[in-house]
Amino acid sequence: MEDTQLMKGILEGCVLAIIEQGETYGYEILQALDGYGFHDLSEGTMYPVLTRLDKNGCISCRKAKSPLGPIRKYYSITDSGRKYLEGFKENYKRITECADAVLSAQV
Repeated sequence: MEDTQLMKGILEGCVLAIIEQGETYGYEILQALDGYGFHDLSEGTMYPVLTRLDKNGCISCRKAKSPLGPIRKYYSITDSGRKYLEGFKENYKRITECADAVLSAQV
């Protein structure tokens, strides 16, 4: 089974949780996710998630010059994003508890 569909379902919540820790930019988010074991994520995966979160009002974006040169987009979580993240965490916990119960059941 490919994990892309499963990953797609949880990536928004994980990205929001990282942004909640403090203002950050796309590549830094990818590095943080890699540190948590989400290897092989690309910018092609990350930026659509950030665009969706921005359009849905969960994050705000500001552009600023990077210390290394080109302009970067820096992301911060909004109040709406915090509410979304709390709901995500509750739903994720409920769903994973149910899935764990089914997958660990002895027949």
